[in-house]
Amino acid sequence: MDAVRVALLREVLAGTRWPGEARRFAGVLRRSVAPAGGNLLLVGTEAYEPWHLAAHLVDEAAWSGLPELAPTLVRHHVRPGAPAHLAVGLSRLAAARRGHTLLVVAPEEPGPGLLERVHDARRAGATVLSLDGGDPELGALAHDALSAPQATAELDLDTVQHLVSAAAGENTPPVRRGRGRFRDRLARLADQLTAPPADRW
Repeated sequence: MDAVRVALLREVLAGTRWPGEARRFAGVLRRSVAPAGGNLLLVGTEAYEPWHLAAHLVDEAAWSGLPELAPTLVRHHVRPGAPAHLAVGLSRLAAARRGHTLLVVAPEEPGPGLLERVHDARRAGATVLSLDGGDPELGALAHDALSAPQATAELDLDTVQHLVSAAAGENTPPVRRGRGRFRDRLARLADQLTAPPADRW
């Protein structure tokens, strides 16, 4: 989803909690990865692999100048001969420590095996964040979560991921007044809208 479509989506959702919640969660994500210089692990469930979110975060990392947002996609099943960025298996979670951020995307129940690995990563000091469908066990493990329960949420989790990934790359330092600052923001926006997408996925 490009910047124009995200802007239109935010306009449609104005007055709901989603734009603000996505920005809040994206800010937590950005702050958790910034000190470590990029140790973001992204994992889904056995039935749901968040490769689309991974691709968007890679794009946002490139466009925003925040390389630490580019995640390592951790997969439940790695196919033989997969390229390096698609060949990281669940064993990678065992190495998660303080300074690592683990972002779990789980539209449905994550399953006991993944929950155990997430619990171990948290116990080892990793920051755990969750984009989920409201699973209480995963929510209890996460330091911060944004939930979109299928039965009650206005949005599906895929749309929430678009909002979060777009917000993660936004420049959000304190606003300084002056013509130069506005020109800088305008130039960055023009660069983002005209830059080609990353071609890794």
